[in-house]
Amino acid sequence: MIKIYGMPSCPDCQAIAPQVMRNLDKYEPHNIGSDVRVLKEFMQLRDNDPAFDDAKKLGYVGIPCFVLEDGTVTLDPNEAGLSV
Repeated sequence: MIKIYGMPSCPDCQAIAPQVMRNLDKYEPHNIGSDVRVLKEFMQLRDNDPAFDDAKKLGYVGIPCFVLEDGTVTLDPNEAGLSV
């Protein structure tokens, strides 16, 4: 299952939400604004994974974030099987 970190107020997250909700057998959405434990999980990834380097340089949060089944972290919806 692909884990997705995001927030309902994020336009990029909103763009993929319908696809994710139709495929909850493949995707596991996590709202970083709803639970501090989820936020901490996301921040651990953001602070340590090089997938976030460009986002941080540009001042972006880095959501939606996808953790693929093999543990790879990406910010590219296409790599998670989603179209934008």
